[in-house]
Amino acid sequence: MKRTIAVVSAGLGRPSSSRLLADRLAAAAERELPELGDEAEVRVVEVRDHAHDLVNNLVSGYPAPELRGALEVVIGADGLIAVTPTFAASYSGLFKAFFDVLDMLDDNALVDKPVLIGATGGTARHSLVLENGMRPLFTYLRAVVVPTSVFAAPEDWGGAAAPDVLARRVDRAAAEFAREIHRRDAPARRDPFEPTPFEDLLDAG
Repeated sequence: MKRTIAVVSAGLGRPSSSRLLADRLAAAAERELPELGDEAEVRVVEVRDHAHDLVNNLVSGYPAPELRGALEVVIGADGLIAVTPTFAASYSGLFKAFFDVLDMLDDNALVDKPVLIGATGGTARHSLVLENGMRPLFTYLRAVVVPTSVFAAPEDWGGAAAPDVLARRVDRAAAEFAREIHRRDAPARRDPFEPTPFEDLLDAG
């Protein structure tokens, strides 16, 4: 089955460490899903490309066509990878604005949707943003946030052991995410000893 993964990256630079982390998470999920019998299609939303439209939407209540298209990518996806830079121990305002506008457009957009959260920051002290900020946000939006979240500080990108440590966290989170996506809409296994409903027998005739 083909599964669509929406990747929302709220990095401000180009390139940005948030996009780099988002790409690594998406690539790991793409590797995991085929192991479960699914195909993966990744669609990326760069929040910075919609900054002005997000502000206008918050004021007017109506999304511009390009912003609506980005929001519909998230709404229609089977799973979401969301990555933000960290400012003052919290997710970025632009990141929050995107999900505020998404909720304004469709307050059921993330209900039961598997979500993998990630964040980047200038120091590992910011890592608590994942559990203190991002997880409560997506829980409020009624998403299903996988247990492992991934934070990348500058030291996670360099040094002899750092890439391996980050890679292990990325792979573990992606495996949880892929399993959660795979089990969605999976056909229920029927008990072979359960009698066939009378209505089904009539339909078969």
